[in-house]
Amino acid sequence: MSWGGIIHAYRDRLPLPPGAKAVTLFEGNTPLLPAPRLASALQGDIDLRLKYEGLNPTASFKDRGMTMAITHAVAKGAKVVICASTGNTSASAAAYAARAGISSAVIIPSGKIALGKLTQALIHGAKILPILGNFDDALNLVRQMSDLPGVEVVNSINPVRIEGQKTASFEILEALGKTPDFHFLPVGNAGNITAYWKGFCEALPTGPRPRMFGWQAAGAAPLVDGHIVKDPQTVATAIRIGNPASGPGALAAAKESNGRIDKVTDEEILEAYQLLAKTEGVFVEPACAAPVAGLKKSIAAGWIPKGSLVTMTLTGHGLKDPDTALSVAGKPSEPITP
Repeated sequence: MSWGGIIHAYRDRLPLPPGAKAVTLFEGNTPLLPAPRLASALQGDIDLRLKYEGLNPTASFKDRGMTMAITHAVAKGAKVVICASTGNTSASAAAYAARAGISSAVIIPSGKIALGKLTQALIHGAKILPILGNFDDALNLVRQMSDLPGVEVVNSINPVRIEGQKTASFEILEALGKTPDFHFLPVGNAGNITAYWKGFCEALPTGPRPRMFGWQAAGAAPLVDGHIVKDPQTVATAIRIGNPASGPGALAAAKESNGRIDKVTDEEILEAYQLLAKTEGVFVEPACAAPVAGLKKSIAAGWIPKGSLVTMTLTGHGLKDPDTALSVAGKPSEPITP
């Protein structure tokens, strides 16, 4: 049977309005790639699998939540969807709004969004409002607009986003036929780790469940440092967030699973970013390299026993942020005469 998107696949496990027609781009069903060369390079005697969410329709994991958010928005009669974004949410919201035939508006921190992501939002017809501030400032503005008539907020403060994103957990379990020992993923606004843990808990009500290891960038690590970061800084723009909306959910996931939330430096992120591309042929945006760097740190610290089955979410495709790739990989040599 052909794939019809996550609502088609998991309708009985998702909260949907009666009779709602799915707004879908056939998101989900992304590969779970074995990564033996990366595991070896990280000095890990483990079975490592990569959930490559960059192969969703708009090239990030956000599409799982967005199909739910836009489906609900249309069912409620919304005419406009709005979000704050560091990039991926804006691209996904604009695409799914276009698919539904409604308008989209995006508030972004000026100069702090990867060009590939901004281009996506623009080509799909989103109204872009840059602000002088960071993502947290943008989200505060969105919250103020949430009660406007005909407007639906599609950030992960909208709980149906989390419901859609939990389906990646279902897919991992179905692909493996068993439970991973650990699950690694990047943490920015913290909706994804919250969603994955929700999915694992629903699918495995009596356990065992994976230990959740979430990774923030050192310059944007409010959950690790224990306080809001007013001016978050990191090369990984997708996780450049100083006050994550789903922070409590992330901390709960780590605590309940006997996992951890930790941080890695930009230098470690960029090293892991290149290592992943060169060992496994998988090109990701920088935020995805945070859990790769985190896995290296975890193996070195002795937190991951030999023989462990480790799954890892790679949240977005590398073409989202080509400028970073060029900055670390270098440009082609000068042309020669054949």
